[in-house]
Amino acid sequence: MENQYTEEDRYYKARKRVEEIKGFYGNLISYIVVNCFLLILNLVTSPQYLWFFWPLLGWGIGVLFHGLKVFNYSPFFNKEWEERKIKEFMEKEEQSKNTWK
Repeated sequence: MENQYTEEDRYYKARKRVEEIKGFYGNLISYIVVNCFLLILNLVTSPQYLWFFWPLLGWGIGVLFHGLKVFNYSPFFNKEWEERKIKEFMEKEEQSKNTWK
């Protein structure tokens, strides 16, 4: 029974990871398509002022951080940090339960 639980747990974690990666690529594709449209719109309507850089920059920062989180390139968004935080919150909750007994 324990082996089955660990297999299910591994499957759940792998599925969650795939969903995170799909979410990132969906965000990246949307970023590229929408910003290409904004570039064309900007060049057609007001080529003297290139305003499309602003949404490109703002959304690009978001895509960058999303990628850092998904692919674990940031010291703030890695799995070890998540596990430490989960453990910390669980310990705090356990302490608060014991305090009220």
